[in-house]
Amino acid sequence: MAWPRFLQRGALLTSFSHHHVAVFLLTFFSYSLLHASRKTFSNVKVSISKQWTPNAFNTSLDLPAEIWSSNHLFPSTEEATLFLGTLDTVFLFSYAVGLFISGIIGDRLNLRWVLSFGMCSSAFVVFVFGTLTEWLHFYNKWFYCGLWIVNGLLQSTGWPCVVAVMGNWFGKAGRGVVFGLWSACASVGNILGAFLASSVLQYGYEYAFLVTASVQFAGGIVIFFGLLVSPEEIGLPSIGAEESSEEDSQRPLIDGAENEDDYEPNYSIQEDRAVVQVKAISFHQACCLPGVILYSLAYACLKLVNYSFFFWLPFYLSNNFGWKEAEADKLSIWYDVGGIIGGTLQGFISDVLQKRAPVLALSLFLAVGSLVGYSRSPNNKSINALLMTITGFFIGGPSNMVSSAISADLGRQELIQGSSEALATVTGIVDGTGSIGAAVGQYLVSLIQDNLGWMWVFYFFILMTSCTILFISPLIVREIFSLVQRRQAHSLNE
Repeated sequence: MAWPRFLQRGALLTSFSHHHVAVFLLTFFSYSLLHASRKTFSNVKVSISKQWTPNAFNTSLDLPAEIWSSNHLFPSTEEATLFLGTLDTVFLFSYAVGLFISGIIGDRLNLRWVLSFGMCSSAFVVFVFGTLTEWLHFYNKWFYCGLWIVNGLLQSTGWPCVVAVMGNWFGKAGRGVVFGLWSACASVGNILGAFLASSVLQYGYEYAFLVTASVQFAGGIVIFFGLLVSPEEIGLPSIGAEESSEEDSQRPLIDGAENEDDYEPNYSIQEDRAVVQVKAISFHQACCLPGVILYSLAYACLKLVNYSFFFWLPFYLSNNFGWKEAEADKLSIWYDVGGIIGGTLQGFISDVLQKRAPVLALSLFLAVGSLVGYSRSPNNKSINALLMTITGFFIGGPSNMVSSAISADLGRQELIQGSSEALATVTGIVDGTGSIGAAVGQYLVSLIQDNLGWMWVFYFFILMTSCTILFISPLIVREIFSLVQRRQAHSLNE
């Protein structure tokens, strides 16, 4: 009986201690700060583009010719825009490679050390990229590319580590709701980054980078001294030990078995409350877990669309409608608001159904319609914000659920009997594959926009959303069939 079981799970949520709250908040805001520094770059693209193509603006400023020459990276704003898309691409490619590596490292080293190092080091690189180069009037394309590659590698330490820490503290009891709400950290980071950037943009884009880098560095220090990576650090039983006494709460929402009645729960990392030394699974073993490859490929298409909104939405609003950059930054927040609501609500529904794929499928079908509607938004800020929120609900919501709750489910399947040290590795595989798709997408977006216009960019988004549905279709069919079987069994029992 699905509903009573869910109520039982919901009751378990009330047993969370202040340690759970502290872990939730620290991991939430650590990743929010990482995303805020990424969002800063997308929010100041117009200002950077103007700075890198100064000849078009030299008529109103009386500066020496050598100053203009040193700034003159590109002869036109179109070429500057294409390079900005290239920077997004190299960042995401290095981020994707880093995710595969960081997931493996995170399962073998202290998660707190890895996360703190990534945050502080990335903050320093962002400071050099956006602030120091402007203060020194040093402009070089290869230097920018090199810094952004390093930044992608350092930022990749964040997501596998925070998901693994959350997976260590929060079991399957209401995981869809908990992770759905928690996965709003990326959207909150986008909102924070947009707010910080727009508030100091009038003084120069270098101050937007300075503020976000400083806050992120401080956050890394707090994580180093304050984060508990698992209950065992303070003598509490692990999630595996607690779940071993609740067979139903262990039933995985990502199920490799066709018949749920044959399920044998056994993936605790503790036995009789005695901590057992476990060995991290290999990269190949993690890839072979049921659902990992399909969800990874699906996320490659979905993250392409979601990150295209993340990287290009403020630029699109300013470029297509002629709105001021600061206004476009603030308006883009509504996409993230929709993602927050969507991820939480869809996580709740998936907990009720005890299945993820059907909820994702319905949301993605509606996402296609929302993309069509948003592509035809009139030059009206209120209507645009409404359509943007709806689009964020149906695209950002599923993206949040795949990258958090589903990744945690995949990393704690019953098949991992000899090791629970798979969460960061599996998360790295899913998010890394997604980032490869997003990396390719960012260059394609700038290329399509430059040659065909923004409408064709939206056609591209619709195609990628449809491919996401296609990749998870075997899981959709299997989980719907499982739901029907469970209903029939329930009817027979009554």
